[in-house]
Amino acid sequence: MELTPDQVVVVSNSSDNPFAIDVAYAMGQYDDIADQISMKQFTNSEFCPRFISDEHDFSDIGNSLEGKVVIIVSTSCHTQSRQELAMANLIIARSAKENGAVHVVLVEPDLFYSAQDRGAHPDLGETQFERDIKDIKKFDGQPFTAKLYAQMLKLAGVDRVLTIHNHSYSVQKIFTQVFEGLFHNIIPYEIYTHYLLNSDILNYGNDGEGLVFCAPDKGARDFVKEMFDRIGLPKAKFIMLDKERTAERKVEITLHKESEHTFEGLEECSIVLFDDMVRTGGTVVKSCEFLQQLNPQRMVFAVSHFYASDEGRERMASNALGEILTLNTLPTILNRDQQGRLRKKMVVLKVEKWIAQELCSILNIAQSQEQNPYKIDMSSKNPRFKRKIWFGDQLTQLRENATD
Repeated sequence: MELTPDQVVVVSNSSDNPFAIDVAYAMGQYDDIADQISMKQFTNSEFCPRFISDEHDFSDIGNSLEGKVVIIVSTSCHTQSRQELAMANLIIARSAKENGAVHVVLVEPDLFYSAQDRGAHPDLGETQFERDIKDIKKFDGQPFTAKLYAQMLKLAGVDRVLTIHNHSYSVQKIFTQVFEGLFHNIIPYEIYTHYLLNSDILNYGNDGEGLVFCAPDKGARDFVKEMFDRIGLPKAKFIMLDKERTAERKVEITLHKESEHTFEGLEECSIVLFDDMVRTGGTVVKSCEFLQQLNPQRMVFAVSHFYASDEGRERMASNALGEILTLNTLPTILNRDQQGRLRKKMVVLKVEKWIAQELCSILNIAQSQEQNPYKIDMSSKNPRFKRKIWFGDQLTQLRENATD
């Protein structure tokens, strides 16, 4: 059965979450989130949300959301910890269900607790590699928190979870099991592909001459290979690196023995290194430094989740890394102070409308689809658009307005 936009209520764990507001607007909800739900907090600091209903209606008490789909959009922010936000998700989900919601969806672009994706026993977390004693020891004394989070969300009333480019096979398996298949790990292939083909961030020939796609390790191979195939340039190359961790924050980089291409003939190329997330930036910078032996014209790092830590910003200011292309799954990345010196080399692709379209498709909500549903946020000092492509529609509109 097809849903209409008025059967959907989009909220967040904060009434002033710009990311959630943009998702709601893209789905046809033009009322503010603050008009949908009140984020009450008692004087003892306990959180008590209330979905807003007609204060004069005494006939539908406890049923104000009857037949509605409630979507909770949850992102990190500066003012609350991820623990606080996670707890708020649980309480909002329970509130929605107890007030009649027929289906509750959690949209968490950067899925919380994904780094805590296994425990201190071999059966706590399913991996694509055989866990050795060192790997198991890393989690000694810790809980398998990703599994706990999934189970708590389900218990609270969440029926479906949507996230972006989750890196953990273990997390994907456990969320798929807990939510009985209603777990969606959407990958922004078409967004990256469109931007790389229609911007000046890379320099290459018409058939991909001089363009190299690079996977930083075997774990990223499938994603980067899919990107490589989708770009559709027959003369582009695909390489894969290998990293050996020699200490907690030290790695050695080499060309992987299973790499499709060697370095032969790749001098002065444009390289795009893809990964799902970056925290400290150590591996990224080491990889870019290793690739400098090719004397690349352009060195671009593309990453879905960018944690702008002080350590990461300092490291990635390295000259070995020319450009950074990322999504706004962690919305704080749009803050210029948070970007620091990296703002001169950073492009952020805003994906709220893309998420809205994915939700409409998954939930069977009537909506027209945009072919390239993302927006670009970047330093105006460093434009990279192919202007005849990017501004064509705007120029046409300006001419029409002038004619009117």
